[in-house]
Amino acid sequence: MLKEIVKYPLAIQGLSESSYEFVEVKSPYSGDVVAAIGQADEKAIDMALEQAKQTFHSVMKSMPAYKRSEILNNASRLILENLEDLARTISLEGGKPIKDARIEVSRASNTFAIAAREALSLDGEQLAMDNLAGNEARLAMVLREPVGVVAAVTPFNFPLNLVAHKLAPALAAGNTVVLKPSSNTPVSSFKLAALLAKAGLPEGALILTPCRGSKGNALVRDSRIAVLTFTGSQEVGWRLRGEVHPGVRVILELGGNAGIVVHSDADIELAAKAACRGGYAHAGQICISVQRVYVQERIYEKFLSQFSSLVGALTVGDPLDEKTDVGPMIDSGSVQKTCQWVQDAVKAGAKLVFGGQQKGNNCLTPVILADTTSDMSVVCQEVFGPVVSVMKYDTIDDALALMNDSKYGLQAAVFSTNIDVAFKLARGIDAGGVIVNDTPSFRADHMPYGGRKESGLGLEGVRYALMEMTQPKFICLNLNNQVQ
Repeated sequence: MLKEIVKYPLAIQGLSESSYEFVEVKSPYSGDVVAAIGQADEKAIDMALEQAKQTFHSVMKSMPAYKRSEILNNASRLILENLEDLARTISLEGGKPIKDARIEVSRASNTFAIAAREALSLDGEQLAMDNLAGNEARLAMVLREPVGVVAAVTPFNFPLNLVAHKLAPALAAGNTVVLKPSSNTPVSSFKLAALLAKAGLPEGALILTPCRGSKGNALVRDSRIAVLTFTGSQEVGWRLRGEVHPGVRVILELGGNAGIVVHSDADIELAAKAACRGGYAHAGQICISVQRVYVQERIYEKFLSQFSSLVGALTVGDPLDEKTDVGPMIDSGSVQKTCQWVQDAVKAGAKLVFGGQQKGNNCLTPVILADTTSDMSVVCQEVFGPVVSVMKYDTIDDALALMNDSKYGLQAAVFSTNIDVAFKLARGIDAGGVIVNDTPSFRADHMPYGGRKESGLGLEGVRYALMEMTQPKFICLNLNNQVQ
């Protein structure tokens, strides 16, 4: 007997299920249908925005902080209670290995818990007015208020926690959200929305509008949104920035080609393990995945040997298998593009040290390249696949020049046991974050997270995103009732 396909309809007031189509979501590994998702068109998006706007003004704007915090704490608890189901969903629809999917679910729970705390500490300030003569009888304050409707667009690679990083700070501030989840991985968002409703979130405070192609333009171009928060490709992100209505704030997280510097005094085993973990987790489909490794020449061969040994031991295959380290890429097009870039690099003089074999079901064995140059796509572009290039450098200044020879600047890493060397490198690298003696793919959910150059605009990390999603209001009281 065929398993009945689970359908997820749109939850938009006044919209009948018969007025829109459903699209199947399939596993990138097995090809099996995971679910069928209702698709929003321009009319549905218009209705969603209007409902979110009305809910903001009638409910969320006046909801006290303790109540918002209570809802977020409830959501955090419910996510943990449903950990295994959510992790399996992430693996099925996105191909992430189940052991990594469980980590993502735990992190999402933590993201909501952090937001619950931040909701209680969203303080303004008193502003002294008597520092100027004539203002002695004036009392002033600066409040922080929610902005209104937040439009959120999220990618496939972290279908739960990156969604949480949009929703949790927005709701903590008292905003409403219209969310367009990735077409590849929308099921996690629908399950999260159901948990938030169970946690007490009012109807209309979060509305999902999954859609394909250009239909999403109706969301980002609308004058009713106050903030657009987008995680995705560089090309799309910068284009959307130019298309939003005047006055709309934009937060962009657009990825990079994260680099590592391994200095001669580094713990080579630690650096090799970090590069392996950071380069091939989720098949390299992470914005801060390790892509470039610069190793001081005197330890280059030793590092490459240890790194190759670790990469060769990785298990590639079924994401639901507990032993799998590297699952499938999201689709066949991504596999083909990655393979083509590797082939182009080898033709241009790079050495294929390991990997590069397609294993069917969108799986690609992890790739190590050597003798690559800065003009090769595998180095200067974002691969977003399981490819790491290992290159040599001589001096610290050479390492800095190589690391900064990039249009991206999201995160980077430095390996050294010398504090002076580590700080010189960390201070000299032009990136939003530099991790010392760990992988650049490290991210704690409360830390500031955002890129420089073409890697993005604005900050994520719950407290920092919350600041982006609130606005200051100055209020001044004239206590002597006299007009100057």
